[in-house]
Amino acid sequence: MKKILIANRGAAAARILRAVKALGLRSVAVYSEADAELPYLRQADERFCIGPAPARDSYLNQDALLGVMARCGADALHPGYGFLSENAAFARRVAAAGHCFIGPSPEWIDALGNKAAARALMQRHGLPAGGSTGILPRDDLAAVGRAAEALGFPVLIKPAGGGGGIGMVPVEDARSLPACWERASGLAEKAFGDASLYLERFIQAPRHIEFQFLADRYGNVLSLFERDCSTQRRYQKVIEEAPAPSIDRKAVADMADRLSAILGGIGYDVIGTVEMLYTPESGFSFLEVNTRLQVEHAISEAVTGVDIVQAQIRLAAGETLSAVVGQKPVLKGHAIEARVYAEDPVRFLPSPGVLKTFELPGGRPGLRVETGYAAGNRVSSHYDPMVAKIIAHSDTREAATRELIGALENTRVEGIKTNIPMILQVLRSERFQAGAMTVDGLQALISTEAIKERA
Repeated sequence: MKKILIANRGAAAARILRAVKALGLRSVAVYSEADAELPYLRQADERFCIGPAPARDSYLNQDALLGVMARCGADALHPGYGFLSENAAFARRVAAAGHCFIGPSPEWIDALGNKAAARALMQRHGLPAGGSTGILPRDDLAAVGRAAEALGFPVLIKPAGGGGGIGMVPVEDARSLPACWERASGLAEKAFGDASLYLERFIQAPRHIEFQFLADRYGNVLSLFERDCSTQRRYQKVIEEAPAPSIDRKAVADMADRLSAILGGIGYDVIGTVEMLYTPESGFSFLEVNTRLQVEHAISEAVTGVDIVQAQIRLAAGETLSAVVGQKPVLKGHAIEARVYAEDPVRFLPSPGVLKTFELPGGRPGLRVETGYAAGNRVSSHYDPMVAKIIAHSDTREAATRELIGALENTRVEGIKTNIPMILQVLRSERFQAGAMTVDGLQALISTEAIKERA
């Protein structure tokens, strides 16, 4: 493996590019017409435009990506997260063209990247999971209605071929189901090129705990501990941390060992995250497997010292876990990440525009910033509105929280609105500081008037 094409954009592309260069490999960046001026493109060895702004015409355009690989002679493709990262058909096309797809084998993207199939497989291996359906017919609302009634309202509509909270729509009753189904289908098609949907029983006030794994092609699996992603708004993660606070460490370790045994037993490879819901009453319940790099991987890197992106590339190339990671890592301190979105912090609507000022904190030990933007760039309405991730790592959770608050207070963004005032409000709240967040708990912490004063 000598040259890698990075089939993504923004912070994901910038992060992967850094790993590729650290490994001494050549890099190929692709971009849409809307992204032509993003700063990381200049750091790549080669750059290719793959189409106009809409994702379906650029970052989801399989023919365009494969065409670039053929032209530039890339050995491998890193899909990042989102877009085509969990598309098994695309992974097979990459392999059929003689290239390496830097992710799990297509069979595992098929079996686990599809959320409905993953639940069925994991339940066969004894993992507890809440009620759900298989993939439902897109145009048969009567069948969808019967399935929802059988599960019992409220239910959650989820894309079978995607992740990241995108396209998930809660449904309170049968009357609102048709409109919600149509909305979820459109979101899934736009984000993942796959409108397949299924239903899941809605669990009240759970925590969202996910376990990070690396695996080689030889049956070896390594757990890199867990992350707590419970601070969400409309199923979009806003704040993540590692390790998970206020949960018995033995219960977490036992679940990590159990998941490692399952993944190793089925022969899973390269990289994956098993997402679980947790309540004190019922314990862990399987949610889904993400067969890709996660947005929030940086906090796991901070507390383990493992460069997950470099490891993913090396494992995909056929190296062993022992060669890539060496000794099993131990937890080192606590890390918290905030996702800075281009959105109105009061109305929570997208806020595209030109970054007239974009000053992010940095240069201090324990503080890390990931972004694909610079001052003067336009934040497009065509893509995910995240403009930066800010990660704080310290010896204790309390110190990491203080560091992150200070970093956000010293972040200056002008030209667009951001969710920073809301994030600060949450970080300062008693509930967050007590480690008691649940996936539905953020809205109750937000004071609109206080945000208006800061926005």
